[in-house]
Amino acid sequence: MTAPALRVLVVDDHPVFRMGMTALLRSLAGITVVAEAASADEAVAAARTHDLDVVVMDLHLGETSGIDATRLLLRDHPHVGVLVVTMLDDDDSVFAAIRAGARGYLLKGAAPTEVERALRAVANGEVLLGPDVAARALSYLTGSRTAGPTPFPELTEREREVLDLVAGGLDNGSIARRLALSPKTVRNHLSNILTKLAVADRAQAIVRARDAGMGGVHGR
Repeated sequence: MTAPALRVLVVDDHPVFRMGMTALLRSLAGITVVAEAASADEAVAAARTHDLDVVVMDLHLGETSGIDATRLLLRDHPHVGVLVVTMLDDDDSVFAAIRAGARGYLLKGAAPTEVERALRAVANGEVLLGPDVAARALSYLTGSRTAGPTPFPELTEREREVLDLVAGGLDNGSIARRLALSPKTVRNHLSNILTKLAVADRAQAIVRARDAGMGGVHGR
């Protein structure tokens, strides 16, 4: 008896890439692209309309973020597997996607065989990272074993990430791009940080963070 085809939603704000990914997936046996989306709102709406197995998700969606889209989509459809396919290969983006619930993470430029293998693995409930991404994750986890106490334990992990980048001299726009968040989300995190640290403004937060050893050199 033939297994039902995997139902896939492709989310990317670049029409050429979205069309190329859709064409690739439609050429594979047992996979059906049921919808496409160019923004977080369109992705969430498509998930309400279609029964999905996997979402192929970019992290940059114009004014919105694939991280936020992943979190919103999985809040209402936790059974759906999310496979991130993006240009972003930095640690912040990788771990933000995984914390949001993504099961797979590939870089754009991955071979068609890698895309197919990752998509089927995610649909099966497995976690699969591309080779380069997996190496970075392993290095991060290995290094974290010897890390000292976590500064400002009253902050969430995401808030600490934002504070670290603020202390490193990045502005809100740069932080939003680095973490694949919307500018509004960054502003909300900063407001929470100021409240939790009981400081009056960004400058005082930077002083507190640098005193705690945060704010290493961050490339813009």
